[in-house]
Amino acid sequence: MGNLNFLQHLANGISLGSLYALIAIGYTMVYGILRLINFAHGDIFMLGAYITYYGILFTSIPWWLVFIFASIFTGFIGLLLEKIAYRPLRESPRITILISAIGASFFLQNFGIVVFGGRPKAFPVPNILNKVIRLGGVSVGIVTFVIPTVTIILLLGLTYFITKTKTGMAMRALSKDYETASLMGIDINRIISITFFIGSFLAAVGGVMWGTKYPQLMPLMGVMPGLKCFIAAVIGGIGNITGAVIGGFILGLGEILLIAFLPNLTGYRDAFAFVLLIIILLVKPTGLMGEKITEKV
Repeated sequence: MGNLNFLQHLANGISLGSLYALIAIGYTMVYGILRLINFAHGDIFMLGAYITYYGILFTSIPWWLVFIFASIFTGFIGLLLEKIAYRPLRESPRITILISAIGASFFLQNFGIVVFGGRPKAFPVPNILNKVIRLGGVSVGIVTFVIPTVTIILLLGLTYFITKTKTGMAMRALSKDYETASLMGIDINRIISITFFIGSFLAAVGGVMWGTKYPQLMPLMGVMPGLKCFIAAVIGGIGNITGAVIGGFILGLGEILLIAFLPNLTGYRDAFAFVLLIIILLVKPTGLMGEKITEKV
């Protein structure tokens, strides 16, 4: 494979890895505080893409404002999901909340089929994001640069929020010791709601960016990306935001470079993520940057 082709695949891998990283952050934030795998996260990603689609189709608002408003609105959907499906079961056994998360995922998928229809829809990509630029013989779409840029900006903003604000400090306290944090006067419900809002907002941004890069919407479009982003969070160390980003980039680059160097394995592209997950769990079960956590019985 020539150098130009390698650079082309590298750019695509970084772009895909950025998408995985955005969505994986939501998984890892919720798990870090509640020790809960929000299996409906991939379906929130799907809702963000569809809400953006209808926002562009039926309003005259500039596309970039639709992107922002749709992501914020989807964040509130995630907040509502937490209040309905998870909060009433917070004191229940873990398996109960897990079943609720799976049920919420199935509900959102079927809700999407009923409301949006089962037929694929073409995402209305803005003309500016459809442009292609050439860099030293490599043709790269504008969106390939936009996605990592958006990911980096959001990651920096999230890092500042978590490390420099009182709410962020409360999130970190809650992730360390749930009971002690509540005894210290931290509003548990408020912090968890904010966590779900941020995670769902990032998933929606990922859904919008996914739609611009792969402009085909389907109600089940969030299933496989959702699973892969969960895997990315586990690879990086679930509960660790930096680890989720690293895991996302490892998975995205690995997928693209696998089919670049070994085109005969293109049909096994999705299997790569699961093979990598098995290897990580065998070698380092806590993930690359994860910490060993003692479960309370």
